[in-house]
Order: sequence, then structure tokens, then C-alpha cells
Amino acid sequence: MEKLNVGWSEVSITPDKKIALAGQFAERISQYVETPVTVTALAVESGGEQMIICSCDLVKIGKKLMDSVREQVKATNSEIDTDKIIISAIHTHTSHVYDYGNEQISVRTKEILNSFLPEEKQYQAKVSAKGDDFMDAKEALIYLTERISEAVLKAWENRKLARYAQGFGRASVGMCRRVCYSDGSAKMWGDTNSAAFTELEGGNDSGIEMLFFYDENEKLTGIAANVACPAQVLEHRMFISSDYWGKVKILLREKYGEDLFVLGLCSAAGDQAPRDLIRWVEPETPIDDPNIERNDYIERDADPSMFDIKGSWLVGRRIVNEIDMALENVTKTYDEAVLKHEKLTIDLPLRRVTPKNYEDAVEALEKYASRVEDHINFNDNAKMHIHTGTVLRWEEQHTKNTVPVELHIARLGNIAIATNPFELFLDYGNQIRARSRAKQTILIQLACDAMAYLPTAKAEQGSHYSAYVSSGSVGHEGGEQLVRVTTEEINKMFKK
Repeated sequence: MEKLNVGWSEVSITPDKKIALAGQFAERISQYVETPVTVTALAVESGGEQMIICSCDLVKIGKKLMDSVREQVKATNSEIDTDKIIISAIHTHTSHVYDYGNEQISVRTKEILNSFLPEEKQYQAKVSAKGDDFMDAKEALIYLTERISEAVLKAWENRKLARYAQGFGRASVGMCRRVCYSDGSAKMWGDTNSAAFTELEGGNDSGIEMLFFYDENEKLTGIAANVACPAQVLEHRMFISSDYWGKVKILLREKYGEDLFVLGLCSAAGDQAPRDLIRWVEPETPIDDPNIERNDYIERDADPSMFDIKGSWLVGRRIVNEIDMALENVTKTYDEAVLKHEKLTIDLPLRRVTPKNYEDAVEALEKYASRVEDHINFNDNAKMHIHTGTVLRWEEQHTKNTVPVELHIARLGNIAIATNPFELFLDYGNQIRARSRAKQTILIQLACDAMAYLPTAKAEQGSHYSAYVSSGSVGHEGGEQLVRVTTEEINKMFKK
């Protein structure tokens, strides 16, 4: 084994202008900064192999951004193998809208919806902004490319001999956000206060995989934590925020020093959210989400609202408590490790629709358009998203059968690290972890591309947002293939 070299950096991506906030059907413009948004980079090198992992306080990492960062880094430092750069998102809904490129499904589905309407009834944004004090999507892409590239380069330059340890904890953060009903249907954010409610569609994973890094003198320098829940407590708000990960950083730095780095990594959690749908607690301030409806609210003694700032602090404290206990149990650190890192591209089958699906979608859109009296808005987009997505997929599937997907598989000592670009439903992550031969398996979703949801077969049958065709390019057949390939590649690295 070879000595381990580790470098860290953190770079602000908090703009000094207003921005459009990503992650909801309703358009939002930032009013202030609740907590800063940043990119944290970890560079690891051993035996000539390298791995750079970035965690960004963004909703997703579009391919256009990924390619731009790699190009900029390559032009600046030829020593870095840009294929070994992993950029992931914590999935905060209170950060930048930027120019994602052609993979932006929501742009095309709005265009399709408009195509069924006369000019005087076209889509009209709820809010919009222009001017010198506003950063638009194209400017945001340039800004983020520069800042993420800076983080990668600094982390690489900061490499020093280091030591590491691993840990594990449990905290209740993510819970299934899809509700099943007796008629076989399902609904994201569905109301459980109904005689038709049967079960939550999936489980949850309270486990937190942890990595601790130290300098040569055994001083803690950084922590990586892998949580199976997106950072979307504050998803509807009108401010910039790093959500619960921002609170984790604040709390850890109060105890371990302001120079501590924190790498927040989102595990497979496409059907998860930090919200209990059984013990539903109403938000303290209103939200504007067409998928969330509660007609008969019953007050519960439970967590504070997981739509509000108070809830994000509670989640942060739960994670930090587990990190504290895991650190107390570290008895030995290591300065040597086997490091392997493979980037691969696999072709997954495009999720397809039938001619009947297409015909039904067109009919539904035509009927809806005939009833529209005025301009349409985000509510119309949400209602018709299933149909516009079906039309889009019908067009798409006539020119391609598969979708190229970038994956990274790495080994650090007895730890496996595997990435995917999806909002990957939890069951797939559980399957990978259970079949992995590694002592510990860290899964990073929303990495190196933005390919939206990858639902299970059960979710597809129940349908609704996150599981119908317009929610993503790949279906359960591709999910099963992803699990097989990821598991096989991990186990090759750990073959005795």
C-alpha cells in the first residue's frame, strides 16, 4: 500500500446578486441569503491514482456544467486527470438555476404545453427578474464553472500526507415521500389521512456512512458524511440556503474549529425527503406546491415543520450528534490505503411509451387547452407534466433507444464509493449496499450529470410525479441494470 495524500478546499458559490431558485414548479427569485452556499472539494491521491469529489450546494449537476469544469481544470492543470473528477449536488431547492443544457426536460415540456395553446394563452411565469442586480441562467453557468473549477484546483494543490478513519451512525433524516392507496395508485406527498391510504411505498435508511481525515499530527481536517436524504427541508422558500447541510457545517465547526471541511454526500434517495407523512406537521409559513394538498389538517405532537428553518436545524443536530459519537469511537487512523478509481459509461434503456400512451396524452392536452381561459402558469405545467412528458418521450424514442450514463466506482482501503447521475430510488441503493463486498459502501447520487428520477417498478405502477415518464429518462429495467453493473464493478475491486 502507498501513503495517502489528501487536500481540501471550500469555495463560495453565494452570489452577490438575486438569482432564480431551482427545484420547484413555481418560479422563485431569491430575497436574501439564509445560509451561504458553497462547493467543497476533497482530493485524494495514493500510488499514482487520484480521486476528486466535490459536493455542491445545488439541486443538480448538469452535463454542461460537468463538461465545462473538466475543460477549465484541464486547461489549467494537466496533472489532474479530469476523468477522475466527481461533482455531486446535495439537492438543495434554494440555490442557483443555471444553464443545464439540452437535458433540461422541464424546458421542453413547457414548450410542448405551449404548442397546444394559442399565442394569447402561452405560459406565463409567476415571477421573473432582469437587470444588473440579477444573475440569469447563462451567467450562473459561467460563475459556477469558475467557482467549482477553483475548488478542484485548490484541493489538488493542498494535498498533504494524511491519515483517515471511518465511522458509522444512525439518524432519522429521510423518509419515504410516496403514499400508496387501495386502488393501486400512489402519490408523491400524498395525504395519509384517508381511508384509502394503505402504506408508504418504500422504506428509509437511517444509516450514515462516514469518513474522517486527519493531518500527520492526527488533527481532524475534514469529514465526509453520506446521508440517504436530499437537502430539501427549505425547498419552497424565497431565500438562498444550503439547507440542513449548512447547519451541519456550522455546528461541527463550533466544536472542531472553523477550518474543518465538511463534504455532504447524498446517497440513493429519489423517493426520500426529510418529512414524516404519517405525523404530518403543517409549515409555519405558506408553501406554493401543486403536489401538496391537505384538506383536513390534524395537529400532531411530532417534529417541528420540516418545511421551515427550525426543522433544518433539527436535522443538522441529529446528523452532528451521530458524527460526534462516531468520532469518539475512532481508535486508530491509517496513513496508507489502496486507492482505485474507475470512470465508466454504460448505456441504459430509454424508458419508452406506447402509441396508446401518446394518443391519450395528446387527447388530454387538447382537452385541457380547450378549457384554458387565460395564460397558463406553473400549476398548469404541474397538472399536464405527465402528458407533456409522454409526448416528449414519444418524439425522443424515435431517434434513440438507450441513454449513456457516467458512473464512478472507487475503492479507498476497505471502503467502496459508487456514483450515479439519478435521483435514485432507495431500493436500488439498498440492493447495491447489500451485495457489495466492501466493508462500507458510500453511494453518491446526483453526480456528474442530471438525469432526474429513476423509479422502481412498484413506483411506475403507482405512477404520479417522480415515477411517470416525464420524471426521468430511465425506468426500472435500467435501474436493475445499474444495480448489476455497479455491484459487479465494486466487487471486482474487492476480489480476493
